[in-house]
Amino acid sequence: MKRYARPGLLSLAALATSICLAPASPANAGVAAGWQPDTLREATPDGFVVGTAVAGGGHHEDMPYPDPFPNDRKYRHLVAKEFSSVSPENQMKWEFIHPEPDVYDFGPADAIVKFAAQHDQQVRGHTLMWHSQNPEWLEQGDYTPEELRTILRDHIKTVVGRYAGQIDQWDVANEIFDGSGNLRTSENIWIRELGPGIIADAFRWTHEADPDALLFFNDYGVESINAKSDAYYRLIQELKADGVPVDGFSVQGHLSTRYGFPGDLQANLERFDALGLETAVTELDVRMDLPNGAEPTPEQEAVQATYYQRFLQACLAVENCDSFTLWGFTDKYSWVPVFFPDQGSATVMTEEFEHKPAYDSLLETLDAARLARR
Repeated sequence: MKRYARPGLLSLAALATSICLAPASPANAGVAAGWQPDTLREATPDGFVVGTAVAGGGHHEDMPYPDPFPNDRKYRHLVAKEFSSVSPENQMKWEFIHPEPDVYDFGPADAIVKFAAQHDQQVRGHTLMWHSQNPEWLEQGDYTPEELRTILRDHIKTVVGRYAGQIDQWDVANEIFDGSGNLRTSENIWIRELGPGIIADAFRWTHEADPDALLFFNDYGVESINAKSDAYYRLIQELKADGVPVDGFSVQGHLSTRYGFPGDLQANLERFDALGLETAVTELDVRMDLPNGAEPTPEQEAVQATYYQRFLQACLAVENCDSFTLWGFTDKYSWVPVFFPDQGSATVMTEEFEHKPAYDSLLETLDAARLARR
């Protein structure tokens, strides 16, 4: 079992500087002696939530372990202890919650929502309209446009209505643009068969089903100001002008240390904030190159910690970025090695739930923000 020390951010910064990365600022500078938070949740400033995806469904069904959330007690304990917000990783996606035309499987999602209520946690709903992880009956069904429209409307009203008042934010439209900023007109069944206007309809139906939930666009590769995020910026302006209830824009944050950090992240969030939107970080992880099952080096861990810290700092600096979610917190259940061969160690805890330097960078940065906002 690999053990991790708890270096302060000054040592992380020094190590990061030695490999030509911008150093992490000493987030714990000036912290008064006395009580120190031991968990991310304890360190979180008022009005800010730190969350995790709740493992289950998806690739987990093919792994040599039982469904993590209901079966791993220690994992579940840490979900409650460390986080003030939870997101179902797969349990609310179409193929899991709506497996047959007239069948809904609410059990796993119900369990997460109930758990959150018991532990005073917020819930992010994920996701209502997406091109991926749809059931076969939907993708291969011979439906007319009007039938498809009814299917989507009924799904949204059924799922969102079931959890009305219990889910704080919904990812209504997920990954609707490609990397060049074009709508996924071939991949996304809803846009392909019903046209772009279905996006506005999905937001309207979600708002009707739960007027109190905040409604988001959500995507990867939109951390920087680029063609993809520009496309969202233009679309949201148009939808807002038409009175469509769009409340937020969220960046997923699936990063790799083989690429540079998105240095204009804060500026990008700020321009969406200026539109009157909530912004959020929804799926952050930072994978490393680990060929042939190699262990991460101290230098790699330092870079990863800096990426996590800088992402958090950017969100904290934007007025209405109040939700910061990790896409899992332990390598034991991470999706990364399954989908990115020879990459991994993407989360803030090891498979044995030991804290990595990345965890400490988040803890100290949150605590510095908590003290500064007093």
